[in-house]
Amino acid sequence: MVSNNDDFHNNDLKPAEVNSTPYGEFNFDVPKNIFPKHGMPARASAAIVNSECWTDANSMLNLSSFVTTFVEPEARELAAGHFHKNFADPDMYPHARGTGFQCVKWLHSLWNGPKDATPYGAATIGSSEACMLAGLAHKWNWREARENAGKDAARLNMVTGGIVQIVWKKFMRYFDVEARIVPLSVGNYRLTAEHLDKYVDENTICVVAIAGQTFTGEDDDFQEIHDWLDAYEKCTGVSIPMHIDGASGGVINPFLYPEYEWDFRLPRVQSINASGHKHGLVPPCLGWIVFRDRSIFNEKLVFYVNYLGGEAPTATLDFSKGSKTIILQHYQMLRLGREGFERIMRHMLANAATLRDHLVESGYFKIINATQRIPVVALTLDKDKATNFNGFDVSAKVREKGWILSTYSMPPDVQSFNSVRIVIRPHINQNTVDNLVSNIVSACDFLGKHGGKSRLRNCTTSTRRRRRNAEAASSARHRAEAAIRELQLHAKAIHHGTEFLGFGV
Repeated sequence: MVSNNDDFHNNDLKPAEVNSTPYGEFNFDVPKNIFPKHGMPARASAAIVNSECWTDANSMLNLSSFVTTFVEPEARELAAGHFHKNFADPDMYPHARGTGFQCVKWLHSLWNGPKDATPYGAATIGSSEACMLAGLAHKWNWREARENAGKDAARLNMVTGGIVQIVWKKFMRYFDVEARIVPLSVGNYRLTAEHLDKYVDENTICVVAIAGQTFTGEDDDFQEIHDWLDAYEKCTGVSIPMHIDGASGGVINPFLYPEYEWDFRLPRVQSINASGHKHGLVPPCLGWIVFRDRSIFNEKLVFYVNYLGGEAPTATLDFSKGSKTIILQHYQMLRLGREGFERIMRHMLANAATLRDHLVESGYFKIINATQRIPVVALTLDKDKATNFNGFDVSAKVREKGWILSTYSMPPDVQSFNSVRIVIRPHINQNTVDNLVSNIVSACDFLGKHGGKSRLRNCTTSTRRRRRNAEAASSARHRAEAAIRELQLHAKAIHHGTEFLGFGV
C-alpha cells in the first residue's frame, strides 16, 4: 500500500510477519514522497506494482490505439531472451544489430526501392523519431544545396496537410523550420495539389504526405502532389522531394494494394517511415525510417563512436535502447511472410467494414472517411438524431463496458463536428465486432433518452481557444504571404510572358 505519511513505516513488523498470510505481500508500506529506505521480497514488490495497475484499461479493448497488444508465446519468449541486449552495441551484439538492417532491406524492397540503390534506414523508438530523422535529412540536404549554390539558407519551410500528426509540428518547432500547413475543407480531409501554389516555394525542404491518416485513415493524394511538384520544377528549376509518413498505412498498402503507386515508385519520394508497433504487429515501441538510397541521408548527420568496443556509426536521436522489439519485427516478418501479412490485413479490413456498416445502419452515425483503405472506422454522429449528446458521451458510456474509443475535435477549418474513431486490430473477431456494435447502439439509445453530460466538451476552453486563435493567425499570415508571393510571381510571369498552374516563372 502507498502511505501519504512518510514518517510511518511498518518498522514494528518483520517481513516474515507481514508476509505470513496470502495477503501480506500487498501490505508492505510504500512511502509516497521519499525514496524507500528498506527493500522487500521480490514477490511482494511484484504484487504491489501489479496492484497499482489493476485499474488500467484492458489493452485488448483499447480500440482508440493502433498499437499491437497481442503476440504469440514464441514472440514473448524471444522478447524475454533478448530484452537485456543494447542495440547500440554492435560489437557485443552484432546479430541483434544485423536483424535491424535486414528489416530495413526488406522494407526497402516492400516499398519498391530502386534495385540499384543502397538501402539505408534505421529502427527507431516509434514513428516520431523516424519522422524527425527524415525531416533532419531533408533539412540538411536543402541547406547544403542552397549553400553550394551561394543562396540564402536561413529561411526554410516544410509543407504538409492540416490533418498531419503532431510529431511534424514538433519537428518544425524544435528544429526551426517554418510550418506551412495546408488547411482542410469539410468533405476533403486529404492533402492534394489544390493549394500547393500558395505554400510551396524555393525554401521548401520537402512536402510531407500521409499514408493512413490518424484522423480518418485516408491517404493524401500522392500522385497529384508528385505531378504538381514535377510541373513546379519544370517551370522554376526547383526540385522538392516528398516524404511519406506511413506510420499507419505504410505496412498495409504493400499487402492490400500492391499496384498502388504511393512509395519509392514515385521518383520524388525520398524517404518513408512506418510504425512497427502498429501494423508491423510488434508491441511498443518500434518505428522504421527507410531512405530511397544511402545518399539521401546526409553524412554530416552520422557520428562514429568506439567507446563500446569496435567503431560503429550512429545516426539516431537516441543511443542506448533495447533490441527486443527489433528482434520481434524480424520474427514477425519471417513468421508471416507476404501471404500471412496480407491475410491478416484483409481480415482486419473486413471487420472494420462490418463495424462501419452496422453503425451507419443504426441511424446514429455518418461516415467521415470516404474510402475504407485501412482498418480504421471514422464516424460522426448524425446531428438530426443525436440532438442531446455527442461523441464524448458515447465514448464515456461504452467505457462502462470496458471499451476505449477515441472521440476528438477535428483540426482547424473543419471543427464543425467531432469524430469517433475506432481502430480494428488483428485480435478483434466477428463476435467482438457484434458485441461492440450492440454496446455502442445501446449507449446511444440510453443517451438519447437521458442526454449526455459532455456537451461542455464541445465548448472551447480558454487554453484551446488561445491555441486555435494563434493557429488561425499563423494560417492567415501564411495566406497573406502566399498572396504576396503569388502577385510577385504573377507580375514576373507577365514580364516574361509565361504563366503556369497559378505561379509565374
